Amino acid sequence: MRSFEPQTAASIQAARPRRRDWLLLVSLVLIWAVSWPVIKIGVGQIPPIWYGCLRYAIAAIILFGLVGARGELAAPPRSDLPLVVISGALQMAAYSALTGLALTILPPGRASVLAFSTPIVVAPLAAWRLGEDLGPKIAAGVVIGCVGIAVIASPSFAGGRQATAYAMLMGAAAAWAIAIVTVRGHRFTSSALSLAPWQMLIAAGLLFPVAVSVEGAPRRISLVAAATLAYVAPVATAFAYWAVVEAGRRFAASTMSMALLATPSVGLLISAWVLHEPINASLLAGVALTAIGIRLTIATAQRV
Repeated sequence: MRSFEPQTAASIQAARPRRRDWLLLVSLVLIWAVSWPVIKIGVGQIPPIWYGCLRYAIAAIILFGLVGARGELAAPPRSDLPLVVISGALQMAAYSALTGLALTILPPGRASVLAFSTPIVVAPLAAWRLGEDLGPKIAAGVVIGCVGIAVIASPSFAGGRQATAYAMLMGAAAAWAIAIVTVRGHRFTSSALSLAPWQMLIAAGLLFPVAVSVEGAPRRISLVAAATLAYVAPVATAFAYWAVVEAGRRFAASTMSMALLATPSVGLLISAWVLHEPINASLLAGVALTAIGIRLTIATAQRV
């Protein structure tokens, strides 16, 4: 699943961002930042794998309606089917399950920083799989980012449940990275938006048997849980996916990357304000190092 459509300099020049485009991009950052504390509350009410299953089932229904209303509803062509399956399985199902499980243990702000460290994993993976150049700046970004991750995860070095949770978050980042590298090497036939509901349907379909076998039959959903799903599924999943595709048509890749890079930092501040997540010097240092590492890997990769 592409985070935004590829653009040429000519297309960006022809469609300069307007005020409403900037509002859409800012809204996207805020929506994803808010989603972390909301999901934290949600997985405290609904088992995390069931939560991910319900999230993607609801979002798939909404996006099927949107794509159908646009007259673009069709089964994925055979050439795009492997990408749809990989993205649905890794970037959505695995990522949602692992981050949800981690959020039952860790505060959402700290978790979001590590879960968004995907570019640090993408760089060496793309160099190995796609032959992309792993130059000095990218290598430095990977090293700096890994140091930042280690600083953030340092409270877990004694072991225990926190260590497991941090391992889950890095597994989630790795799953997303594999999907991104797969996208880079794929030549699309259909648009990203027309494939999205199928990807989400696959994610929900994969999570359903896992939820039944691991977490048992679904429980009664409380009003609080329903309220979190009412935000996460339609807004932070279905609408946000449409928004990131639309914003990607109006902004250069560098602008999109820098804007989305702000998401975990904003999420950390929101979590500290709403859920009283503690913020100390080591966490801030880890966030700064991780952000620098991500920025170095993104900035160089955009010139490849």
